[in-house]
Amino acid sequence: QVQLEESGGGLVQAGGSLRLSCTASGRLFSNSNLSWLRQAPGKGREFAAAITWSGVSTNVADSVQGRFIISRDNTTNTVILQMNALKVEDTAVYYCNNGFDWGRGTQVTVSS
Repeated sequence: QVQLEESGGGLVQAGGSLRLSCTASGRLFSNSNLSWLRQAPGKGREFAAAITWSGVSTNVADSVQGRFIISRDNTTNTVILQMNALKVEDTAVYYCNNGFDWGRGTQVTVSS
């Protein structure tokens, strides 16, 4: 089993930026596609961004297109979600997922 740990969340004003990290343990990290999902209060978990195992291909949700960038470094077992031009509606707990395992999430709160 792979353990995923998210970090980097916090409180930021609208228009600001945050950089989330997902660090994984396990020797299969470099073979795994990885995703960021988020769950806003009172809502279900939704897709935010994904990256293939090689890092060559990425995909982001329409709602964050042009603002969020996903990247990875397989030498450090880390996936990064750079979030720019944050909006109040980006407020959520952000989770890292490899298709099987989940981290505990990191809270992102955007104030107006």
